[in-house]
Amino acid sequence: MRIGLYGGSFNPPHDGHAHVSQVALRRLKLHRIWWLVTPGNPLKDASDLATLDARMRAARALTRDRRVVVTALEADIGTTRTLSMLRWLKRHAPRVHFVWVMGADNLAGFHRWHGWREIVAEIPIAVVDRPGFTLPALTSPAARVLANDQLDEDDATRLAVMRPPAWTFLRAPLNPLSSTDLRQQDSC
Repeated sequence: MRIGLYGGSFNPPHDGHAHVSQVALRRLKLHRIWWLVTPGNPLKDASDLATLDARMRAARALTRDRRVVVTALEADIGTTRTLSMLRWLKRHAPRVHFVWVMGADNLAGFHRWHGWREIVAEIPIAVVDRPGFTLPALTSPAARVLANDQLDEDDATRLAVMRPPAWTFLRAPLNPLSSTDLRQQDSC
């Protein structure tokens, strides 16, 4: 089984999230993708964060593909740290091939994540391009450190079974939606 893990605040979830999921499902030949709706992102201000239940309901209402599973795994196991959650998953599902899925905006700031170097040693990573983030992502501190571990996107179907560190950058039609922009529009 090949499962993509797509973590985030999903505050609010939108078609851009669905787009990233479809790109990952298709290009990585995944069986499922789990949306990991976080209880809170340590790198973001929580003051405008909708409740976890509200974000879960909105995410479930948005997803139409049965291969996309909306979870609150981090809350269920009591963490807000990706590294802790990944280690928990590897202990509890050792035969599953997991791939971390993120947008290019996240790769641009990945070097600020707690234990990011350990994360890349735990799981292969697929980065889906986002408008305005191609260059910041590909020149980011994390991308520079991982330059020798980058898999050509033409070989992305192999990523799930590769030994980490391994990552690929997936170019696809760009979806301009962002949760930040949607929250700002709602506040106007």
